[in-house]
Amino acid sequence: MITATIVDDEPYSCEALSTMLERHCPDITVLDLCYTAASALKSIEEKKPDILFLDIEMPFMNGFQLLEKLRVVDFELIFTTSYDQYAIKAIRFGALDYLLKPIDPEDLIKAVEKAMKRLEHPAPQQVEVLLQKLNRPAMAVSKIAIPTIEGLQMILIADIITCSSDSNYTVLSLKNGQKIIASRTLKDIEELLEGYHFARVHHSHLVNLNEVEKYVKDQGGYLIMSNKTNIDVSRSRKEMLIKKMQSNKL
Repeated sequence: MITATIVDDEPYSCEALSTMLERHCPDITVLDLCYTAASALKSIEEKKPDILFLDIEMPFMNGFQLLEKLRVVDFELIFTTSYDQYAIKAIRFGALDYLLKPIDPEDLIKAVEKAMKRLEHPAPQQVEVLLQKLNRPAMAVSKIAIPTIEGLQMILIADIITCSSDSNYTVLSLKNGQKIIASRTLKDIEELLEGYHFARVHHSHLVNLNEVEKYVKDQGGYLIMSNKTNIDVSRSRKEMLIKKMQSNKL
């Protein structure tokens, strides 16, 4: 039996989600409905749910502040929220799940299925990465959670040399020679790494500008990276790349 607790300051939202779980996710047993973050703290510590459905926007103490007060996060998290671009980016940075209100039953089923799989291979660092992303300047966050076919892998951002598109997957080449296949598109990875000295130099390639050794001019040209691989630069992105390389912001 997989157990869950629902936290939302709107009683109707709590009850509606509980009904949806009963109807669409019969393997989930709801332990408690909490209408405040304060009551949720007590309930979580006493009842120890497997999955926590957590509203972000709550008065007095929001969902992120609740997480900071917990001594241990040993459950799977599914956030529920209205659209908040910054919060959602932070959630994705930790490879966590979220549901947009009003919640769609199909989205709920998918989120629950993924959470149940993650219970087999827990990654407690996800929440740490999320809170760092929210509370610290972007460059202070050193790790990113990368979803792979096998599960989640925590990677130092500075260790990534290149990210290359492979259909709906992205191949990350690391300094130690390892290649990680992320189950995310290159566009998704590009959005997550925005502000970390990465540049999209080709429709198939995103590079760590700190790992560029040389730019060789041609129609578009190519980059020689620190791992001695050559990365093509498209003509349409050539000017942008040269400006970034000459900006002394590397």
